[in-house]
Amino acid sequence: MEEILRNGYLEQLLSYRWNGQVKVITGIRRCGKSYLLRRLFRNYLLGHGVREEQIISVELDLTRDIRFRNPLELSAYVRGIAEGKKDEYYLFVDEIQMSDETANPYNPAGKKITFYDALNDLRSLPNLDVYVTGSNSKMLSSDILTEFRGRSDEIRVHPLSFSEFLPASGCGRDEAFEQYAFYGGMPFVLSRPNEAAKMNYLKSLFSEVYLKDIVERKKIEREDALGMILDLLCSSVGSLTNPAKITDSLKSRSRVSVSPNTVRAYISHLEDAFLFSESKRYDVKGKSYFDYPSKYYCEDVGLRNARLGFRQQEMTHIMENIIYNELVSRGLSVDVGVVFARTVNDKGSSVRSPREIDFVVNSGGRRVYIQSAYAMETPEKAAAEARPFALTGDSFPKIIVRRDTAGRWYDESGVLNINVMDFLLDKNLI
Repeated sequence: MEEILRNGYLEQLLSYRWNGQVKVITGIRRCGKSYLLRRLFRNYLLGHGVREEQIISVELDLTRDIRFRNPLELSAYVRGIAEGKKDEYYLFVDEIQMSDETANPYNPAGKKITFYDALNDLRSLPNLDVYVTGSNSKMLSSDILTEFRGRSDEIRVHPLSFSEFLPASGCGRDEAFEQYAFYGGMPFVLSRPNEAAKMNYLKSLFSEVYLKDIVERKKIEREDALGMILDLLCSSVGSLTNPAKITDSLKSRSRVSVSPNTVRAYISHLEDAFLFSESKRYDVKGKSYFDYPSKYYCEDVGLRNARLGFRQQEMTHIMENIIYNELVSRGLSVDVGVVFARTVNDKGSSVRSPREIDFVVNSGGRRVYIQSAYAMETPEKAAAEARPFALTGDSFPKIIVRRDTAGRWYDESGVLNINVMDFLLDKNLI
C-alpha cells in the first residue's frame, strides 16, 4: 500500500507551527492521528532541517512511556531536554487522554495536577512547540477551551475522505466507491490483504478498542444496554430518533428496561469517543432548533457496517452518512432542515406539515441545501426530492446528490443534480 496523503491536515499543522499554542489533534482512535503527527509531520520536519534529536516523542498508550502518564514526570522529562537550550524542540504526545491526575506534592489535599497543568507549563518554554493527540472529545474539545484559556488550536482528524481513499485504493473510481461504502475509510483497512481480514479488523475495533475503552473509562454497568443502543444507532443512521424512542425500542424488541436518561448518557459517551455525531433539526424559516428528534451519523460507514455484521446494506442510508461525514470533514456546520407546507387533513382543515431537507450546510454567511438521493427512478420521485427546496423561500444554492446520474447538470428550477463521486471529489463545490 502506498503512503496515504493527508495534505489538508498537514497544511493545518504547518500553519500553526510556533504560534505559542498547544496543538491538539483529536479524532476517533485509529483514524490516523498518530500517522499524521509522527510520520507525515515528522517527515516534513526532518526534510526541512529539523534534526531527529529535536523531536521529543512520547506515546502514553505504550508501556514504554507509562511513567509519563504522570503529568509531573512528563513535565520534568521534557524540561530536562529542552529547557535553557539554544535549539528549538518539537514535543509530540500521543493519546493524551491516558494521562493520569496526580496529587500536588506541596499540597496533597488540594487540587490534583493534570495534563493541562503539564502542557501549560511546557508551553511557556520559548524553544518548545507542543503537539498532542487524543481520542476523548470532552477532555480535548470543551474542557480544553477552559483549561488552556484560549491557548490551544484543535485539528479534528476524521477517517479517510473519499478523495483520500481513492488514490490509496489503487482502484478505479466506481470500484473504489463501492469499497468505500462497504469498508469505510479507516486507514488500516487498506493494508488488509483480503475481504475477511478487512471485516475482522473493523469488527475488532468495536469489540477490542472502542467499547472496552468506553466501558473502562466511563465505568459502564450496563454493557448489554450500551451494545443495544449502539446497534440501534447503527441501524438507524439517517433516521430521526431520540432517547425516549430508543428506550421504547429496547423494551419492545429486547425486553430490556433502560431509562431515557441512561440512554442519553450512553449516547453522549459514544459521541465523546467520536463514534457518532448528532445533527439537529433546524426550522429554516423560523431560524430555531428543535430539541428532539435528531439524526445520528456514524463517524465511519465501515464501522457501522461491521457492527451490523455487514448485513444491512441500505445504500440510501449509507450514502447519506457518507455525504454527512464529507461535509463535516470540510469543517462545515450541518443540520437537518425542516420546512413547512400547507396541506388539507381528513377533516378538510388546512394544516402545516413538515418537510425535510437532508442537510442545511452553513459556512460563515453562506448556506447550501442538500438532498441525498441514491436513485430517482421516476419523475414523481424526483419531484418529491426537490419539493422541500421550493419551501425555503430563499435563493441559496440547492443540490441533489445522486448515484444514478453521470456528471452534473441543473434542472429547470436551478437545482444542481450531481453524481455522488463528483460531489465527494470536488472540494470547491461548497
